[in-house]
Amino acid sequence: MPRSSSTTLLTVSADRTLRRLAPRVWVGGAPMRMFRVSDAGDELLARLASDEQISVNGEAAKRLLRRLVDAGAAHPVVDGVPSRFSGRDVTAVVAVRDNPDGIRSLGNLSASVEFVVVVDDGSGDPGAHSAAARDIGAKYVRLESSGGPGAARNAGAKLARTDLLAFVDSDVEVTTQWLVPLLAHFEDEAVEVVAPRVGTRDRGDPISAYEANSSPLDLGSEPANVRPGSMVSFVPAAALLVRSEAFAALGGFNPDLRFGEDVDFVWRVEADGGSIRYEPASEVMHLPRSTWAGLLRQRIDYGSSAAELAERHRGSVPPVVLSPWSAGVWLNVVAGHRFRALVIAASSGIALARKLDQVTPGVALRLVIAGHLGAGRQLAKAAVREWWPVLAVASLMSRQARRAALMAVAARVLGDGRPPAQRVIGIVDDMAYGAGVWKGVVRRRSVKALLPRITRR
Repeated sequence: MPRSSSTTLLTVSADRTLRRLAPRVWVGGAPMRMFRVSDAGDELLARLASDEQISVNGEAAKRLLRRLVDAGAAHPVVDGVPSRFSGRDVTAVVAVRDNPDGIRSLGNLSASVEFVVVVDDGSGDPGAHSAAARDIGAKYVRLESSGGPGAARNAGAKLARTDLLAFVDSDVEVTTQWLVPLLAHFEDEAVEVVAPRVGTRDRGDPISAYEANSSPLDLGSEPANVRPGSMVSFVPAAALLVRSEAFAALGGFNPDLRFGEDVDFVWRVEADGGSIRYEPASEVMHLPRSTWAGLLRQRIDYGSSAAELAERHRGSVPPVVLSPWSAGVWLNVVAGHRFRALVIAASSGIALARKLDQVTPGVALRLVIAGHLGAGRQLAKAAVREWWPVLAVASLMSRQARRAALMAVAARVLGDGRPPAQRVIGIVDDMAYGAGVWKGVVRRRSVKALLPRITRR
């Protein structure tokens, strides 16, 4: 399988996190990393940070920019980049169950790829699904009993004879040009998976409005290098473009996973040395659930996969990742020991300033403050998602627990840019996901998905 050492980068642009701390010292990416560079590298990064797109020339520059791209501090530019691949190199696989109308909405998919396979995952009315597949010119394959989305996608992939596979869910709508920005990424031989942005189709109802701001499938407007623990840690299989060779080598999706099979697959690609890109220049539209109850059931289902993923991918599903310094700061804040919290925060700043000998104390202080605030946001999110059942019980007996709960809810509500009603729904949404996590924890008899990860980084 292709690896980074054999890749070809064309042109890159800076991520918004890339910034200079001192001469020849830069930081960027997610999680944030430090880059100590030569004078020539310093000049190159200064050009990059000034919004100049940099073309790769010379081995030293290529190695530096590859480090930045792999860390998420820079991104390949795909706009206007020609690709040796086209829709004729793509087989699309649509896994569907009890949704013939969704198949008929995929006419643009048929127009954008060489071949479409519709895999009916044990639907109650095979005739309607077979007819819908014929309407869009797709091959129809039926599984007599439902094996889940992973098994259905694997069955369709076996019929492909193209270099690339596109997995598209039946509740997703694409344009005829949706593949163009994605295909350009495969000029980099390290890239094995590329995903578009998944927006929400506006139906003019409150659920659509909420999902437009809060869908877990929508990973934002910034491109990203996808890996566990980064800003974009996974991409959903609602729409996914994959090298057929890489898919076959890894055995496809795990058919034993009813939920989280896409996250598991992407993380196996990354663990095997492949690169995964998130490219929001391509956007597809997803239809949200039709009822609030259906939406909350979906969130519970998503959460229920966390325990299984934590078992299969150790350390990749923590609700919180923070340093011992940040843990000490926030534990003392919750306990009401604000002076101790300030002392720990100041001490962490001094320690960082000593470590970064070329960086001024002011810059080190800003980094420390940003780090502790980021940890606080993570803790607040975990408190109302994964940890809320424990926190709710503890609040009946402990004043500190009540303080922690109030602080977490306040941080989530006040730090939220959505309309007020959506902020309240967001808390319920978080709690539904957390309930799913506990469902999986009980089923697997493992608490790994609930444990924070303490890191020295």
